[in-house]
Amino acid sequence: MLKRKFYLNKIRDFYYVNSLIKILCGLRRSGKSVILQQIIEEIKADGVKDDHIIYINFESLDYSNITTAIELNNYIKSLVKDKETYYVFLDEVQKVDEFEKAINSLRITEQFSIFITGSNSKMTFLELSTDLSGRYVSFRINPLSFKEVVEITNTKKENYFDLLLDIFEWGTLPQRFTFSNNDSKENYIRDVYDSILLKDVVDRLGISDITSFNKILQYVLETETREFSATNVLDYLNKSGNNVATDTLYKYLEALCSTFIINRVYRYDINGKEVLKSLNKFYATDLGVKRIKTNSKEINYSQAFENVIYNELIKKGYDVYIGKTKEGEIDFIASKNKNIKYIQACYDLSNEDTREREFKAFDNIKDNYPKYVISTNKEDYSKDGINYINIFDFLMDDDF
Repeated sequence: MLKRKFYLNKIRDFYYVNSLIKILCGLRRSGKSVILQQIIEEIKADGVKDDHIIYINFESLDYSNITTAIELNNYIKSLVKDKETYYVFLDEVQKVDEFEKAINSLRITEQFSIFITGSNSKMTFLELSTDLSGRYVSFRINPLSFKEVVEITNTKKENYFDLLLDIFEWGTLPQRFTFSNNDSKENYIRDVYDSILLKDVVDRLGISDITSFNKILQYVLETETREFSATNVLDYLNKSGNNVATDTLYKYLEALCSTFIINRVYRYDINGKEVLKSLNKFYATDLGVKRIKTNSKEINYSQAFENVIYNELIKKGYDVYIGKTKEGEIDFIASKNKNIKYIQACYDLSNEDTREREFKAFDNIKDNYPKYVISTNKEDYSKDGINYINIFDFLMDDDF
């Protein structure tokens, strides 16, 4: 089992902070449960006793009788035998109605250090806003990063490029690396998607028109990295016999984002210094899911390359935007701790005209924040204060 050191290092400072709920959220099967188990191993190594660790996986039928906040609160308190701290781990807790009320009731006693996971982003942004506002820290858990895949597959540096192409095709959901047969990989990824569809989209969000939902996802994934147009999506649906109202389209897009299937990226006007809520783009959380939900089996290398860089920036903790300039756009603006980086992503820079185009994109940016071009080429194309980075140097560097 791969130790998710990157995430453990971020969460570790909060293990013994009882006043804050620790939330791990992300796409189903991205490794949240594994990280919970690894946290449990670490606190045990620190001396926490087994009988002071309470772990509940709400995917298990063993806990199907706990469906309300009162039942959850009463069950956990029934396990308390003394006044020492108890460590509570609640996996896929969103299955419990008003779970946040139970968590807050436990939190205010200051006797519990609480960790929860969920596969729906609304858990952290909406449902917790009233009862737990300001009383939690959240961690977005993604499928494996390139660096983690290198570790789990024991890939040598000379084989990084082949590994990258494999990720373009099959993504990085952790368990898919246990399969060597392509049919098995595809069946596994389909099972993951079907699980998201049934448990999060249908049961939790109440969406019943699955045909239109899948068509919208297909369109978004096939046109990712392009400027999103609601009109184009509606025309596409109408031509295929799926008539969907505009508000329904946006409801379905929100469902796709809230279940972490796709990520919405807003534009940022570099000159006007404001976030633009229109003309956004979408990126897939996992390229394997993209593969099984699009018609074409041919890989769009430019799209996949850009998607990998976006996912890596999110994993590294950046807020990511598309940069709008007076003359065009920058692929990514990455912001963290008030530090900004401008990034152009291009799969192959061997053509001189392509290099000229990518570097010229920065011409209308007059501030002094660092500028980067990332590609697969080994040559160093840095010039005029613009830094060139090989993709593998970027993916293997946690300190970028």
